[in-house]
Amino acid sequence: MSAAGRGERLADWFDGRLGTHTLGRKYLRKVFPDHWSFLLGEICLYSFVVLVLTGAYLTLFFHPSMNEVVYDGSYTPLNGVRMSEAYASTLDISFDVRGGLLIRQLHHWAALVFVAGMLTHMMRHFFTGSFRKPREVNWLFGWLLLFLGLFEGLFGYSLPDDLLSGTGLRFVHGALLSVPIVGTYLAMFLFGGEFPGDDIVARFYALHVLLIPGVMAALIVLHLLLVVYHKHTQFAGPGRTERNVVGAPFMPVYLAKAGGFFFLVSGVLALMAAVATINPVWSYGPYRADQVSTGAQPDWYLGFAEGLVRIMPGWEITLWGHTLVLGVLIPIVVFPLLLVFIGVYPFLEARFTGDRHEHHLLDRPRDRPVRTAIGAAWISLYLVLLAGGGNDIAATRFHLSINTVTWAVRIGMFAVPAAVFVVTRRICLGLRERDRELVAHGRPTGVIKRLPHGEYVEVHEPLDPARLHTLTAHERPGEPVGHGPSRRAVAGPLRSGRGRTPGRSG
Repeated sequence: MSAAGRGERLADWFDGRLGTHTLGRKYLRKVFPDHWSFLLGEICLYSFVVLVLTGAYLTLFFHPSMNEVVYDGSYTPLNGVRMSEAYASTLDISFDVRGGLLIRQLHHWAALVFVAGMLTHMMRHFFTGSFRKPREVNWLFGWLLLFLGLFEGLFGYSLPDDLLSGTGLRFVHGALLSVPIVGTYLAMFLFGGEFPGDDIVARFYALHVLLIPGVMAALIVLHLLLVVYHKHTQFAGPGRTERNVVGAPFMPVYLAKAGGFFFLVSGVLALMAAVATINPVWSYGPYRADQVSTGAQPDWYLGFAEGLVRIMPGWEITLWGHTLVLGVLIPIVVFPLLLVFIGVYPFLEARFTGDRHEHHLLDRPRDRPVRTAIGAAWISLYLVLLAGGGNDIAATRFHLSINTVTWAVRIGMFAVPAAVFVVTRRICLGLRERDRELVAHGRPTGVIKRLPHGEYVEVHEPLDPARLHTLTAHERPGEPVGHGPSRRAVAGPLRSGRGRTPGRSG
């Protein structure tokens, strides 16, 4: 029997048991629109893949133990120093394992890009309104991925047991102790005794390499399945409606582009890891409970949480013989509330606007000035608190009093988001008014014409139909969206000769 015949029999065997032919014919022709902002989600996915691959390599050499050893390795400045096995194995990975330092730095850079990609990806969805019905659940999946990513980064950041990460763990310990009634029990349970305990690295290691990555992988799969089920959103334009998707099919066009983009993202991450040193733990030394690293800063995505603590006054109150440290308790309550607001925003907007319809066309940010202003205000608050997390660095670099910097951040925490909200909303309204002028009078050509009575006017050129359609899309009443076979995908290149594939579009 020929190879082709054996291949057909094998394909028939799988199709009879798994339905691969039917699934492939249905889903491999799913249509994906083409826009640069859609690549943000792919950056997150590919960074996660790099994290999994590099993390698996690092687990072969890392020892998650706080047992003390005397270092005798390639980094001679620390020879003879007592340290934990976790820190010693991190030094071995950096200096003795072939390619270990590159892989370790690639893992860390990929983590930073992964969280940055998730935040930017969610902001793209926020500003364009793609979180609206029927995608609220998928928005929550993405929000959970971001929330878990913050703690996954914290756990990984703490594993080397160097002086910088140990200072971060002291921050975590203090935050736990500030919780009323159960704070002491939580701290004792997590650290396995008095700080720093003997179990924290092993426990964080299990969370970092097993539990949280498994949950995140499951959420990513569910997230992608819902993208396929609900079909991909797209920006308004000629031929694009609530019932179709205009773009290229998944196989072979989108798959080829996605594969190339994966290697591009991986290559950029590898280049960053090769030329830019990150987290040089050998410079900090092993953690000692009686020492603090000067200029200690967490990774950027947790800087706003530290900023909340640094700018908070040292308030304490005593109730029934117990002291409440409000200077830490209030920030650790505000920290999750800032994230929860973003998570529940789709439901808040639906409630206050009364919008219960399905939406598959994206908004331009200027067409939703209040939502855009809220998002910009949230980002400004995040950046102000991030600056607060580095108040000591800012004071040193700009030769200012740290009290001056702290008070500036305290005031800015309330003043800056309010100002950004007002300014952003006014900008959006101004851009909308300019669009109305373009629709009403056309595009200015720069040609000056003299009228018969002597008046000089600028000649305007009517907009082309495609541009006119885009500028007026938000003013047209939304069409009802059903769930029947009328929903279709428009495949093929974005020009003549578009094919049509019935059924749901991905």
